Amino acid sequence: MTFTRSTRLLLASAALAIAATPALALDGNDLLRKLSAAANLQPGNLDVKGIDVTGSTVTLKGLSVGEADPAKRVTVGDVTLQGVVEEDDGSYSIEKAVFPNVNFSEENTTITASDMYLSGLVVPAEPGTSPDAMLFYEEAHAGPMNITVEGRQVAAIKEIQATMERTEDNSGISFDATVDGFAADLSTVDDAKSREAIDSLGLQTIKGTMTMKGSWEAEPGTVDVEEYAIDLDKVGRLNIALSLSGYTPAFIKSMQDMTRAMEDNPNKEAAQQAQMLALFGLLQQLTFNSAELSFTDAGITKRGLSYAGKQQGVSGDQMALMLKGMVPLVVAQWNIPSLQNSLSSALNSFLDKPKNFTVTAQPAAPVPLPMILGAAQAAPNTLPDVLGVTVSANR
Repeated sequence: MTFTRSTRLLLASAALAIAATPALALDGNDLLRKLSAAANLQPGNLDVKGIDVTGSTVTLKGLSVGEADPAKRVTVGDVTLQGVVEEDDGSYSIEKAVFPNVNFSEENTTITASDMYLSGLVVPAEPGTSPDAMLFYEEAHAGPMNITVEGRQVAAIKEIQATMERTEDNSGISFDATVDGFAADLSTVDDAKSREAIDSLGLQTIKGTMTMKGSWEAEPGTVDVEEYAIDLDKVGRLNIALSLSGYTPAFIKSMQDMTRAMEDNPNKEAAQQAQMLALFGLLQQLTFNSAELSFTDAGITKRGLSYAGKQQGVSGDQMALMLKGMVPLVVAQWNIPSLQNSLSSALNSFLDKPKNFTVTAQPAAPVPLPMILGAAQAAPNTLPDVLGVTVSANR
């Protein structure tokens, strides 16, 4: 009876002890090693002065990035990783990685940045090139950011935000980014000629946003950049869309291996030559699907015509007439009969009433990149036909 009671007390005490013992502490060095590998950095490229682990929070103290030479390293400072969990497969999930604020001054220039973080960070156990084996984050954020010269703000960004999302079957990734509240002060430019152009074009202060949206599908390696735009107040919106295939996991790995081999080669000249040859071979795996360049005017065209006309001693309307007369002659010299009429017509329409101007490349079938490079070198005038180029305005 006594033995049984003692045994029960012993087991109960052991259970309480086990329950009161914290889970195995996170291995900060293992996390740092896997983070470096996932970022495709060489050992030592990512270095810290110390690692502090407190519960699920890991602090990388004195984090620096760069080469072994201290003069070529960038010191980031203390980076705090919150909500760190080591998964069963050896990977790590991190709720939020918080970076220190930036306050850098040199001579009369000061750069500041705050509220910088990554959230929903995933560090794979073994880095790979498939979407589920890559370094991944759900959101990246920074801002506000400011640049001042002699105490006067010359450039600023209110906020930068980028997000990524894996497809349900892990076959690809979608992404988007926004640079909001971009502003630049050009009124302090000293050069007289540049200042005249800035004043005539009404560009003393530039304000606007930048946006990007796209996706990547791993198996065919298709990268679709649906939108890569800069929209400036009283200037206009310039957007680029592009689609390429062949950017597969195997292609990514080959690029990483090539970069690593170049870094390891002590003969930098030979390394660069080898890299160029390897890069040319890799480019043969890429194909061009489509592209579009579009501009929507918000006043800059008329001001540009007025400024250009002033240099010639004529009005903006007269300058537009002069350009309309010159366009057919210039286009004829390019020897692109398939585009000659439509390009001249589109430019004339845009000069008459600036609204929008679009150049689209949509070949009947994807075109291998080497074929484009070959055409550009041997017969540039055939490129519009190879790429299926069309031009339009005010549509």
